[in-house]
Amino acid sequence: MSTDITTAPCSNCGADLEFKPGTSSLVCPYCGAENKIAEPEEAVIEEKDFHKVLSNLRTEKESRDTVEILTVKCETCGAQTTLGENQTAGECAFCGSAMNAQGLSAKVLKPESLLPFKVTKEEAAANFRQWLKKRWFAPKKLKKFARTDGLKGIYTPFWTYDSETQTAYRGQRGDYYYTTESYTTTEDGKTVSKTRQVRHTRWRSAQGTVHNSFDDILIHATDNMEEKYVDKLEPWDLDQLTPYNPSFLTGFQVESYTVNLEEGFSKAEVRMESEIDRSIRRHIGGDEQRIQWKSTSYDKITFKHILLPVWISSYRFRDKVYQFMVNARTGEVQGGRPWSKGKIAMAVLAAAIIIAAGFYLYKTYAG
Repeated sequence: MSTDITTAPCSNCGADLEFKPGTSSLVCPYCGAENKIAEPEEAVIEEKDFHKVLSNLRTEKESRDTVEILTVKCETCGAQTTLGENQTAGECAFCGSAMNAQGLSAKVLKPESLLPFKVTKEEAAANFRQWLKKRWFAPKKLKKFARTDGLKGIYTPFWTYDSETQTAYRGQRGDYYYTTESYTTTEDGKTVSKTRQVRHTRWRSAQGTVHNSFDDILIHATDNMEEKYVDKLEPWDLDQLTPYNPSFLTGFQVESYTVNLEEGFSKAEVRMESEIDRSIRRHIGGDEQRIQWKSTSYDKITFKHILLPVWISSYRFRDKVYQFMVNARTGEVQGGRPWSKGKIAMAVLAAAIIIAAGFYLYKTYAG
């Protein structure tokens, strides 16, 4: 869910101020007046108790951690969004369609920290154009459709989870051993006897318990962006998180989560599982391992609700909408693009010609 943030007026000329990426200031785009964003007295970002907050949400207990928002749904792409205070219409940041504010209020958790925008809109657009040049199999006309002037700055929500885990398991340990095997083969028209080493695996039962500590498992908290591209925007410099301050949001849009706190932790469990499996295999030892059963308990679960900055745009090409996005901290570009069947066919044909020519030369000069 995205919301247009209430703008801040310039004290000099009255125009709307905008946050200037890469700084800690609000700047007027007309008169150039600059206002420094005040730093909080206590710049402490706290991990919140997962079970305590989840219990408050389930019982609808009043909490300073929550806020009421008005949700609406884009009829074109299905993205769930919100509109800002006193706003009755807006544009979907994910497909560009117009939306009207007709929806229901919902209580959500407030973000408590963020990474401010660092990459400017101009830098993001330049990075996208450079990325596009490297897409050799993209149609030639694509550049006309992928407009960078439609870039929107969005703070997109994430959960980070910490947890201590304890996993009991049963499995098998495989150790290699070798035996000598005799065989016959033909060499120079004669049958000869030879030996070779054959590898076998000796299996035996294994069981035990492993412990793991997880810190800042990052889970995207919305379904409005394609996850495979969002994951590739990493890494994020989470050590530079700053306490939430509405001033950093001025001039940008902000999404509210559609993947709730509990659903986010379920996704985090999936990510933890691969590391837990690696720990089990190391604990079993040997040359091969089989995990037949495991049971994990999660303790000391804490979380943060954070906002990360992304430049995003969408374009329509041959009746299909494609998204591209830029990490507004590093400039990393990810996104979808169409493929040119003609260019792919030409590449396949060229490869076939090269292979055929190589085979002909080999037969001619080495045959």
